[in-house]
Amino acid sequence: MEQSATPPVAPVPQAEQRSELALDRAAIDRVLGHQGRVADGVYAVSVPRPETAQEHGATVPGALGLATAINIQPLGGGRAAVAGDFVLLGPEVDPVARALAHHRIEVTAIHNHMLGGEPRLFLMHFWVVGDAEELTRGLRAALEQTRSG
Repeated sequence: MEQSATPPVAPVPQAEQRSELALDRAAIDRVLGHQGRVADGVYAVSVPRPETAQEHGATVPGALGLATAINIQPLGGGRAAVAGDFVLLGPEVDPVARALAHHRIEVTAIHNHMLGGEPRLFLMHFWVVGDAEELTRGLRAALEQTRSG
Protein backbone atom coordinates (compact mmCIF):
# COMPACT_ATOMS: atom_id res chain seq x y z
CA MET A 1 0.00 0.00 0.00
CA GLU A 2 2.92 2.36 0.55
CA GLN A 3 3.99 2.12 -3.08
CA SER A 4 0.51 2.65 -4.52
CA ALA A 5 -0.49 5.33 -1.99
CA THR A 6 -3.74 3.44 -1.56
CA PRO A 7 -5.23 4.25 1.81
CA PRO A 8 -6.27 1.31 3.96
CA VAL A 9 -9.93 0.42 3.76
CA ALA A 10 -11.76 1.72 6.80
CA PRO A 11 -13.78 -0.94 8.58
CA VAL A 12 -17.53 -0.75 8.07
CA PRO A 13 -19.18 0.56 11.25
CA GLN A 14 -20.96 -2.16 13.19
CA ALA A 15 -24.36 -0.49 12.67
CA GLU A 16 -23.96 -0.76 8.87
CA GLN A 17 -23.04 -4.44 9.07
CA ARG A 18 -26.43 -5.31 10.53
CA SER A 19 -29.12 -6.42 8.14
CA GLU A 20 -31.08 -3.16 8.57
CA LEU A 21 -30.65 -0.68 5.75
CA ALA A 22 -32.65 2.44 5.00
CA LEU A 23 -34.27 0.65 2.06
CA ASP A 24 -37.57 -1.15 1.56
CA ARG A 25 -35.87 -4.43 0.72
CA ALA A 26 -39.16 -6.32 0.39
CA ALA A 27 -40.34 -3.82 -2.24
CA ILE A 28 -37.03 -4.09 -4.10
CA ASP A 29 -37.25 -7.90 -4.08
CA ARG A 30 -40.86 -7.75 -5.28
CA VAL A 31 -40.08 -5.36 -8.16
CA LEU A 32 -36.90 -7.14 -9.28
CA GLY A 33 -38.35 -10.62 -8.76
CA HIS A 34 -35.23 -11.75 -6.89
CA GLN A 35 -34.20 -11.59 -3.25
CA GLY A 36 -31.02 -9.76 -2.32
CA ARG A 37 -28.73 -9.80 0.69
CA VAL A 38 -27.02 -7.16 2.80
CA ALA A 39 -23.22 -6.97 2.59
CA ASP A 40 -21.14 -4.10 3.98
CA GLY A 41 -23.96 -1.55 3.90
CA VAL A 42 -25.05 -2.45 0.36
CA TYR A 43 -28.09 -4.42 -0.75
CA ALA A 44 -26.84 -6.88 -3.37
CA VAL A 45 -29.22 -8.64 -5.75
CA SER A 46 -27.97 -11.41 -8.04
CA VAL A 47 -30.01 -12.52 -11.07
CA PRO A 48 -28.60 -15.73 -12.61
CA ARG A 49 -28.62 -16.48 -16.33
CA PRO A 50 -30.73 -19.47 -17.37
CA GLU A 51 -28.07 -20.75 -19.78
CA THR A 52 -25.13 -22.95 -18.91
CA ALA A 53 -21.97 -21.25 -20.12
CA GLN A 54 -18.99 -23.12 -21.50
CA GLU A 55 -15.45 -22.00 -22.25
CA HIS A 56 -13.47 -24.32 -24.54
CA GLY A 57 -15.81 -27.18 -23.63
CA ALA A 58 -15.61 -26.71 -19.85
CA THR A 59 -18.71 -25.65 -17.93
CA VAL A 60 -18.29 -22.25 -16.26
CA PRO A 61 -20.02 -22.12 -12.86
CA GLY A 62 -22.49 -19.28 -12.43
CA ALA A 63 -20.56 -18.12 -9.36
CA LEU A 64 -17.78 -16.94 -11.70
CA GLY A 65 -19.62 -13.77 -12.68
CA LEU A 66 -22.41 -15.15 -14.85
CA ALA A 67 -25.24 -13.42 -13.01
CA THR A 68 -26.53 -9.88 -13.30
CA ALA A 69 -25.35 -7.98 -10.21
CA ILE A 70 -27.36 -5.08 -8.80
CA ASN A 71 -25.83 -3.26 -5.82
CA ILE A 72 -27.91 -0.64 -4.00
CA GLN A 73 -26.37 1.63 -1.36
CA PRO A 74 -28.86 3.79 0.54
CA LEU A 75 -27.98 7.49 0.76
CA GLY A 76 -30.90 8.60 2.94
CA GLY A 77 -34.12 10.36 2.07
CA GLY A 78 -35.19 7.56 -0.27
CA ARG A 79 -32.14 8.04 -2.49
CA ALA A 80 -29.58 5.41 -3.42
CA ALA A 81 -26.41 4.88 -5.40
CA VAL A 82 -26.87 1.88 -7.67
CA ALA A 83 -24.15 0.12 -9.65
CA GLY A 84 -23.61 -3.29 -11.14
CA ASP A 85 -23.58 -5.19 -14.37
CA PHE A 86 -25.97 -7.09 -16.56
CA VAL A 87 -24.82 -10.37 -18.11
CA LEU A 88 -26.32 -10.42 -21.59
CA LEU A 89 -26.59 -12.32 -24.84
CA GLY A 90 -25.74 -10.27 -27.92
CA PRO A 91 -29.36 -9.63 -28.96
CA GLU A 92 -30.13 -8.36 -25.43
CA VAL A 93 -27.45 -5.62 -25.40
CA ASP A 94 -29.33 -2.92 -27.35
CA PRO A 95 -32.75 -3.45 -25.68
CA VAL A 96 -31.19 -3.37 -22.21
CA ALA A 97 -29.14 -0.25 -23.05
CA ARG A 98 -32.31 1.47 -24.31
CA ALA A 99 -34.29 0.49 -21.19
CA LEU A 100 -31.53 1.79 -18.91
CA ALA A 101 -31.21 5.05 -20.88
CA HIS A 102 -34.99 5.53 -20.76
CA HIS A 103 -34.76 5.41 -16.95
CA ARG A 104 -31.68 7.69 -16.85
CA ILE A 105 -29.37 4.86 -15.74
CA GLU A 106 -25.91 5.35 -17.22
CA VAL A 107 -24.13 2.53 -19.04
CA THR A 108 -20.45 2.81 -18.13
CA ALA A 109 -18.93 -0.14 -20.02
CA ILE A 110 -19.76 -3.08 -22.26
CA HIS A 111 -17.27 -5.94 -22.58
CA ASN A 112 -16.88 -9.69 -22.33
CA HIS A 113 -14.59 -11.97 -20.36
CA MET A 114 -14.51 -15.23 -22.29
CA LEU A 115 -12.85 -15.44 -25.69
CA GLY A 116 -14.33 -18.81 -26.64
CA GLY A 117 -17.44 -18.77 -24.49
CA GLU A 118 -20.70 -20.35 -25.56
CA PRO A 119 -23.09 -18.73 -25.49
CA ARG A 120 -21.23 -15.47 -26.11
CA LEU A 121 -22.00 -13.27 -23.09
CA PHE A 122 -21.48 -9.54 -22.63
CA LEU A 123 -21.26 -7.54 -19.41
CA MET A 124 -22.96 -4.14 -19.35
CA HIS A 125 -21.90 -2.05 -16.35
CA PHE A 126 -24.20 0.67 -15.06
CA TRP A 127 -24.23 3.45 -12.48
CA VAL A 128 -26.82 5.91 -11.19
CA VAL A 129 -27.80 7.97 -8.16
CA GLY A 130 -31.44 8.82 -7.56
CA ASP A 131 -34.74 7.77 -6.03
CA ALA A 132 -34.32 4.12 -4.98
CA GLU A 133 -37.89 3.16 -5.89
CA GLU A 134 -37.69 4.71 -9.38
CA LEU A 135 -34.30 3.15 -10.04
CA THR A 136 -35.56 -0.28 -9.06
CA ARG A 137 -38.39 0.04 -11.60
CA GLY A 138 -35.87 1.06 -14.26
CA LEU A 139 -33.70 -1.94 -13.51
CA ARG A 140 -36.78 -4.19 -13.70
CA ALA A 141 -37.56 -2.75 -17.15
CA ALA A 142 -34.03 -3.64 -18.25
CA LEU A 143 -34.26 -7.15 -16.75
CA GLU A 144 -37.45 -7.72 -18.75
CA GLN A 145 -35.36 -7.36 -21.91
CA THR A 146 -33.37 -10.48 -20.96
CA ARG A 147 -34.01 -14.19 -20.60
CA SER A 148 -32.99 -13.70 -16.92
CA GLY A 149 -35.94 -11.37 -16.23
